[in-house]
Amino acid sequence: MSTQTTEPPRGAAAGTASPAPAARARARRTERAKDWARRAPLLPALVFLVIVTQLPFVATVVISFTRWNALAPDNRGFAAFDNYRAVFTDPAMRSSVGTTVLLTVTVVLVSLLLGLGLALLLDRSFRGRGIVRTLLITPFLVVPVASALLWKHALYNASYGLLNGVLTWIWRLFGSDSPPQPDWMTDSPLAAVEVSLIWQWTPFMMLILLAGLQSRAGDAIEAARMDGASAFDVFRYLTLPHLRRYLELAALLGTVYVVQNFDAVFTITSGGLGTANLPYTIYQTFYQAHDYGRASAQGVVVVLCSLVVATFALRTVSSLLREEVTR
Repeated sequence: MSTQTTEPPRGAAAGTASPAPAARARARRTERAKDWARRAPLLPALVFLVIVTQLPFVATVVISFTRWNALAPDNRGFAAFDNYRAVFTDPAMRSSVGTTVLLTVTVVLVSLLLGLGLALLLDRSFRGRGIVRTLLITPFLVVPVASALLWKHALYNASYGLLNGVLTWIWRLFGSDSPPQPDWMTDSPLAAVEVSLIWQWTPFMMLILLAGLQSRAGDAIEAARMDGASAFDVFRYLTLPHLRRYLELAALLGTVYVVQNFDAVFTITSGGLGTANLPYTIYQTFYQAHDYGRASAQGVVVVLCSLVVATFALRTVSSLLREEVTR
């Protein structure tokens, strides 16, 4: 007796297999529609960001390859890399690079050390800590131009400034009528700019480091103290290694902002007496020499250098976020 197997028709087999790919395609289209629905509200902000930031930068890059000086309107055209060669061979530009490095390193290191000390003090509990914290943050909230004007007129001025007034008061306590009256902005111009920036950026460093201190594991510190570790040992072997990422982040972010500082140099010294940094040199090239092509090339170079530092800052932020997530 022979057995016969009945095979389903080919059309039926095809009809049962075809809905699966069609369902997957519909699911993918639905998922893409949901993604676009989530991203659509962000498109206006993205378009605005591109128009405000990226298009001007592209225009700056294009101008940096042109020969464009308002004092010679007939001599305009494509300059290739001549502006960039002039940037790297200009003595004033090299001097401003050295001034920028010295200014940035001094401000960042000193404000970082002062911020660390203030953060360690504010990490302790004492009466009025909230008021003290608010007062210490205040310098960072002052408008940069207002801060520079405050230091220039209220503190540094040789005739009516607070610093010379204090010297006069101290000398009169000892019966002297001829107190020293130094001209701070002339005798130490770069230090005058540095001190004003340190006063402004120390609260920023303090906030970052205070956040790092308050994220420490309290049980490890208590265990170290119970084992007989001194306060210095706790700071050296527990607190400082924990703050390493926060110190790096504060230093990198401070470097990005201080390198671009223009207000203090322009307001306090007007770039004179060896205080012209990179932003002020670009200002001179653009507004005083009216060399738009070279000024654009200088700006592109500064932006690229800032991007290098900002890349390390972003990596540090990412590592901090990963550490917080894994806790």
